[in-house]
Amino acid sequence: MGVAIRKAGRGDRELIVRLLDEAFRDDPVSGWIFPDETYRRGTHPKLMAAFLDIVLAEGWVDVTEDGTACALWLSVPAGAGHEGEGDDAALLREAVDPGNERVELVGRLTNAAHPTDRAHAYLWMIAVEPGRQGEGLGSALMQPVLDRCDREGLPAYLEASSARSRALYERLGFAFTGRAVELPDGPLMWPMWRDPQS
Repeated sequence: MGVAIRKAGRGDRELIVRLLDEAFRDDPVSGWIFPDETYRRGTHPKLMAAFLDIVLAEGWVDVTEDGTACALWLSVPAGAGHEGEGDDAALLREAVDPGNERVELVGRLTNAAHPTDRAHAYLWMIAVEPGRQGEGLGSALMQPVLDRCDREGLPAYLEASSARSRALYERLGFAFTGRAVELPDGPLMWPMWRDPQS
């Protein structure tokens, strides 16, 4: 699939936040974090903006040239550990929705499940405009990074937030790590690892 991809910058912030919000607003995890739909519509974009700002500062964002899909990536060094990540989750909650402990809890639980023993590429989020989902844009966005991982002998990691996304990632060579993230009275998230492929 010939999809033109470029690196996003600060000038793309509004576009990327909109994409993330539209793609994840009705995701099971977003619904768990913000159970009230009306409240979610107003607050969810702030969470997506906070996530984007972290990745723009510490990683990179790939976006399709037509602006219909994006992927947020971080390079995680070996032995990165979880020190300070609880504080980061608390700061995120304070910035986004101070009265909502679920904003912090999802960060703490995913951080605890995140492998730290090997360097890897971490796909934090991937978003495709709802009207364009199912066209292969997500795979097209991920493939160049996965190809680079294969060339460099670097694993990749992500957490799938739905059965549909889990199936996509399995087609791309990711495997469930065997320990789901269980959100209290909420959906499961599936940590997935991909060893470099020859």
